[in-house]
Amino acid sequence: MSEAAVLEVRGLVKEYPGVRALQGVDLDVRAAEVHCLLGPNGAGKSTLIKCVSGAVEPTAGEILFDGEPLPAGDPAGSLKRGVATIYQELDLVEDLTVAESIFLGHEPRRGPLLDRERMRRDASALLERLGHGTISPRVKVGALRPAAQQIVSIARALSGDVRLLIMDEPSAILDDGEIETLFEVVRRLTAEGVGVIYISHRLDEIRRIGDRVTVLADGATAATGLPATTPTDDLVALMVGRRVEQLYPERPVGTDTVVLEVRGARRLPAVRGVSLKVHAGEVLGLGGLVGSGRTELLRLIYGLDVPEEGEVLVDGKALKPGSPRRAIEAGLGLAPEDRKSEGLVLDWSLAKNVSLADLPRFGRALLDVGEERSEARAQLRRLNTVPDDVDRIARLLSGGNQQKVVLARWLLRRCRVLLLDEPTRGVDVATKAELYRLICDLAKEGLGVLVVSSELEELVGICSRVLVMREGEVVAEVDGATATERELLRHAVAPTDAPDLAEEVA
Repeated sequence: MSEAAVLEVRGLVKEYPGVRALQGVDLDVRAAEVHCLLGPNGAGKSTLIKCVSGAVEPTAGEILFDGEPLPAGDPAGSLKRGVATIYQELDLVEDLTVAESIFLGHEPRRGPLLDRERMRRDASALLERLGHGTISPRVKVGALRPAAQQIVSIARALSGDVRLLIMDEPSAILDDGEIETLFEVVRRLTAEGVGVIYISHRLDEIRRIGDRVTVLADGATAATGLPATTPTDDLVALMVGRRVEQLYPERPVGTDTVVLEVRGARRLPAVRGVSLKVHAGEVLGLGGLVGSGRTELLRLIYGLDVPEEGEVLVDGKALKPGSPRRAIEAGLGLAPEDRKSEGLVLDWSLAKNVSLADLPRFGRALLDVGEERSEARAQLRRLNTVPDDVDRIARLLSGGNQQKVVLARWLLRRCRVLLLDEPTRGVDVATKAELYRLICDLAKEGLGVLVVSSELEELVGICSRVLVMREGEVVAEVDGATATERELLRHAVAPTDAPDLAEEVA
């Protein structure tokens, strides 16, 4: 790793009306290093990288790249200097092909015309470099799963002459195998002299890929230049101002009452005859690799998709297939994987988002706005949502608090079963601990909770039982009290795909 700083941030300040998002951030990134950026939601990480990438112009301070100032508020200028950014919210155009998305804005040309053949050829080479040569450069981005879209976004960032690569939660929608492929790419880039800023809430990733760490808290630098081997307790204390002594609460124990039953659900190719039961008072985990059919199963249960075979029962009564309205009426609530695009109306107030599934409760002919606001506020406060201002626009909340708004909706509806798809994705460790407590408390109050998660540690930490899916089928059931991450991974990966792992953990 070189000692030369490719990026220097000094005293960076960014003010918005009524808010000081950054209040004096210092950071330096060396060539050929992976510099990890940590901090709770709202600490200023996103604002910092937007300033560095040129998407936002800082109020004060300086940003030097190779000793020279970066053009403020000029994304194209920053990119031209060699600063590429992969945002957590993917900036892809779904109607473009993979090749067109990768080279958007700097398409290869043959005279005045686009050189589409070269574009597809170069796109294939980039995808092969990322270990995903099976992604066709001709397919439209909108037809790809989220994990594949993330790979395309990374390929797009690497399509230019990159000297500094900023990665904002790049592993959030990747499985373990894809994460390792990502790490291999990062290591290859640093070996070529590229500096990398890596943002992640997963502290285990920091140790696996990082060289040094900077921690932000309340818009300022809490510590910088720490070794990636810094103990977890010390990093957490820097992020939240205190130590999170107990990440996982007491595990809930279910009753004999079955609140949700799935019988032989099938929708090829993703779901191949799945049966399961969720009991009142338990958290049932659903594990497996990306593409194993977990999210597709939740969509079938909730009625977003129509099964080819099978049925879903709530409290012993069969639901009409393909009808989310009937599912809601029966007592199901869904917090989807992508809460921003599928779980919330971002430009609506918190009150309207919370009441969305239960509007008739507040009047059929004329909405009782006062009652709506009062009930929404009560549920937001119950979940310790910050802020609990019912007039606040949902877009302005952090990821963890947006998730609480979705949960508040179903508490207001008094649902019987909660379906949670990646409930802690993109939130910091302190907010994770709070969400874990909320989920377990809701189960202890008698709800049945079905949780899909790619984080094996999470499933082991909060679930009463864990079902593992592989290739659209449930292949194992594991007791949550005795489950281990290795055991879940052994079931999730076909033995023919990972013989060494299967032998090691057998």
